[in-house]
Amino acid sequence: MSTTTAVAPLTIQDAEVLVASARRPAEAAGATVSVTVLEAGGHLLAFRRDDRAVLISGETSTRKAHTALQLNAPTAGLVDAVKPDGPFHSLQTALDRPLLFIAGGLPIHRAGRLIGAIEVGGGAPEQDHGFATADVEALV
Repeated sequence: MSTTTAVAPLTIQDAEVLVASARRPAEAAGATVSVTVLEAGGHLLAFRRDDRAVLISGETSTRKAHTALQLNAPTAGLVDAVKPDGPFHSLQTALDRPLLFIAGGLPIHRAGRLIGAIEVGGGAPEQDHGFATADVEALV
């Protein structure tokens, strides 16, 4: 007999916690960032761009979150896979919605199931990855 356990989806309340907790370490580091939170279906739950964050950080934030969600993997670990000799080198342009392979995007899991993704963008890629990682850890 097979049973499945229901896993609570990512909620707007979760997304608001994620946005707030991502901004704290970014502010402490002096980084102005954009934060995107997507639910498991790829729909936007929350977005926040600091007043002084560069405008492109909003676009890159959304694309990196989408990439982390679609591949169920942190974008930081995928950078080498899209280099010219990498196994995913053509994946960046293969889809209607372009993926972006720069550190900062993370999938979000609850009870081992993918429930969404977050991306923090606007700092250096390593900073963005660190802000997002601390953020996801704050949620679970």
